[in-house]
Amino acid sequence: MRALTNPYTPNAGAEPEAVVGRDDQLDSFDLLLARLARGRTEQSMIITGLRGVGKTVLLGQFRTKALAQEWVVVEQEVSKHDEADFRRDISSRLRAALLQLSPRVRWTDRLRHAAAVLKSFSLSVDAAGTVTAGTDVEAAEGFADHADLAMDLTDVFLALGEAAEEQERGVVLLFDEVQFLSKVQLEALIQALHKMVQRKLPITLVGAGLPQIAELAGDAKSYAERLFKFPSIGNLDDDDAKSALARPAAEEGITYSTAALDDAVSITGGYPYFVQELGYAVWTVARGPEIGLDDIRAAVPAYEAKLDASFFRVRLDRTTELQRAYLRAMAQLGPAAQKAADVAEVMGRTSTNLGPTRAELISMGLLWTPQHGYAAFTVPHFDRFLLRAIPTLDVPPRRPRPRAGRS
Repeated sequence: MRALTNPYTPNAGAEPEAVVGRDDQLDSFDLLLARLARGRTEQSMIITGLRGVGKTVLLGQFRTKALAQEWVVVEQEVSKHDEADFRRDISSRLRAALLQLSPRVRWTDRLRHAAAVLKSFSLSVDAAGTVTAGTDVEAAEGFADHADLAMDLTDVFLALGEAAEEQERGVVLLFDEVQFLSKVQLEALIQALHKMVQRKLPITLVGAGLPQIAELAGDAKSYAERLFKFPSIGNLDDDDAKSALARPAAEEGITYSTAALDDAVSITGGYPYFVQELGYAVWTVARGPEIGLDDIRAAVPAYEAKLDASFFRVRLDRTTELQRAYLRAMAQLGPAAQKAADVAEVMGRTSTNLGPTRAELISMGLLWTPQHGYAAFTVPHFDRFLLRAIPTLDVPPRRPRPRAGRS
């Protein structure tokens, strides 16, 4: 069949033709905006899940819904930034939000005050005022100038929230990769959002991140569990996985046999990104108008090769020799979460000695900790790839510690 008509979208964050299995999260977002618009409070959300389950796609759906209701949307994919970079980045985005609430020529006193507070917030990292250029205001002395990120961001949210309320609109921040926020940054956002709830102002934050974010948020602020829901999304059930394959094909006049759909679900495990990759590969080999079991089997080599060369390989290529050995040892033990002591035993080391390596892999987003002492891969089937890519476990020798010099 023609590449031009291929309806599958195996790209990072790309919205599939059929978004299935996520109705609960979409309904929760609708309720959140509706209650805030009525001056009521509602728990916000941080969507959690492994790589490739559709967290970014959900944020895209939330964006569309918010814009349809004339909310101002602030989008950010979080990177590891120090406080100065974080201030600069969020200042720029909130300035854009302010201008979306109202053009400068129609600013009221509240909008002008919000601009002044935002300028004060940004001056510590942008003395020239380039971040807030075009706002034509002086910094608001005594606001957002406390040299404390949480207090300063709270001042900004309060001023922006009051301006949004006056305009009978709202602002929703959609943050992806929330687990890369530092504890200080996450604490500041939670504290500022808490104040929005207390004042019943129409600003909210909806995030997405790896499964550990619920624990990180709780560590940052104990009341985070009362501010947020932490819905976890994962693999699609069999019916939804089949719909994700069959519905886009039907739009192009193509059907799947029952056996083909059953086999596709078995191969992908219902993992949303894998469903898109397999569908894309099948489209390139099938003739149609029905995709059969033979077409699925014929597509598997290209499907696996594509995953190995891109989805999996880019993760492995970021690692050091010792980090690769740690991952390979985990894969040797199986796909489930593995105890640190068991991984160390496979490597002929101690878990204490390998603790820094494990922590590095968690910080890189390659592992997460479902419970104390255990770590798991952040993408399914990574263990299978590691066994294919690294046939034998080769642990690099320990480097001897340098001797202390004589005094």
